[in-house]
Amino acid sequence: MTRLEVSGEDIVGIRAANPGPFTLSGTNSWIVGRDPAWLVDPGPALEEHITALVEELDVRGGLAGIALTHDHADHSEAVPAMRARYPDARLGGARGEVDVRLGDGAVLGPLEAIPLIGHAPDHLVFVTGTAALTGDAVLGEGSVFIVPGPGSLVAYLDGLRRLEQRRLAVLCPGHGPVVLDPGAKLQEYISHRLERERRLLSALQHGRRSVEELLDEAWSEVPPGLRPAAAVTLAAHLDKLEGEGRLPEGVERPTLRL
Repeated sequence: MTRLEVSGEDIVGIRAANPGPFTLSGTNSWIVGRDPAWLVDPGPALEEHITALVEELDVRGGLAGIALTHDHADHSEAVPAMRARYPDARLGGARGEVDVRLGDGAVLGPLEAIPLIGHAPDHLVFVTGTAALTGDAVLGEGSVFIVPGPGSLVAYLDGLRRLEQRRLAVLCPGHGPVVLDPGAKLQEYISHRLERERRLLSALQHGRRSVEELLDEAWSEVPPGLRPAAAVTLAAHLDKLEGEGRLPEGVERPTLRL
């Protein structure tokens, strides 16, 4: 079990032992404040992980509530176990069976919710003090896949720019290490998406139309195991270009299994 310290903030991370291609070194759960504390993303339902969370929460005076950045299983699966241990804890999220439905600017304890859809349609980022708990919107390393849908990628880029304006001191991501230069990381994420778009437009201008051709040219460095995720993001980029009237006719769309 890995413990993540956040200098200057009353926040600690507990990383679950669920490494993989999409979870990197594991899912990070974040505990904020004390007397009582708040839990962002309880993570997977692994006994060792749940035990570590309970031990830290009990030291901090118990659990007031749980906030979900989004409801993907590797971030939310342990909710029932944590609520069984702390039955008075409130559950907040953007959708589903929650006690508090969180929208733009909603406050849950010390946490301010900011929508940052893209990776998931219900995705939130939580800001507390000068820290942002970013879930899968911004990772400590690597990039994230963006789900397709009208306005999804545009909203994601807008959300990154909005977060950039908050002048944060640290990002606490859902996967990977703590980010100590939020401005640089957010600019990196914005530039990465725009570079993908540039490469995709170049491929389209050279007559590429099939999914495989577009992936070969715009996502050429992606390993085979992550190619399906790249196809998901390709679909989001194609939606953006179509919405802007920049998508040529005859472009093949990925067949997605989300």
